[in-house]
Amino acid sequence: MDSIMSFFSTNVTDDVLLALGLTLFAGLATGIGSLIAFFTQSTNKKFLSIALGFSAGVMIYVSLVEIFVKAKDALTAAHGDTKGYWLTLVGFFGGMLVIALIDRFIPKASNPHEVKTVEDVQYAQEHAEAERLMRMGLFTALAIAIHNFPEGIATFMSVIQDPSVGVAVAIAVAIHNIPEGIAVAIPIFYATGKKMKAFKWSFASGLSEPLGALIAFLILMPFLTDTMFGIVFAGVAGIMVFISIDELLPAAKKYDEAHSSVYGLVAGMAVMAVSLVLLA
Repeated sequence: MDSIMSFFSTNVTDDVLLALGLTLFAGLATGIGSLIAFFTQSTNKKFLSIALGFSAGVMIYVSLVEIFVKAKDALTAAHGDTKGYWLTLVGFFGGMLVIALIDRFIPKASNPHEVKTVEDVQYAQEHAEAERLMRMGLFTALAIAIHNFPEGIATFMSVIQDPSVGVAVAIAVAIHNIPEGIAVAIPIFYATGKKMKAFKWSFASGLSEPLGALIAFLILMPFLTDTMFGIVFAGVAGIMVFISIDELLPAAKKYDEAHSSVYGLVAGMAVMAVSLVLLA
């Protein structure tokens, strides 16, 4: 016990507290997005299409324009242009492989790649299918939590390295976590018909971000090299792009009305782009 207290008293500096606090703030921003569930009374297909397209736009833009580039910069700085780029590609497609394997080994009956309407849920509940629908919703929450974890590590380390830059990074992450909260809440709500359950799981998916920060502080901080940072970030980008293409966009197109999913996609990209410029 004395050694633990000594560790914390020695290592918990003001910068560490700021980093942990900002990462917690960024992660819990998913809860703001989850509040959308409370304003949805029945299936609104146009809203559903726009919301899912918006979430996909945020994920794809931040993955390819921001996260992938930062990963490549870190790896090329550490290993040179050619080897660094190859490592970035390995991390990127490795992330896609990881989430694809998770998808593959969840039985199809438990992991349908479509969002259910409220009417479908009511019918399903009458036929004892609520458990299956809930497992489908939780898969979405799991996917979001997976990429929030290394994001928390990156946010924490950016604050430690430069607090002024770290604050901007945390705010940017919080902004794009809001539509990610929507991405979790909407499938779970339309899978279960329960607003509070959608809110809880969307909120909980953001907790992996401060958990990542805590792991970075306790275990990784002394060993977090440019190589580790780059590969983790590239993997995060791959996971987010795969989720967007495999799940969010097909679901958005299913309920498309007059290209609403495309408008949502472009709006999501635009919001993320502007936020990154303003906070750069």
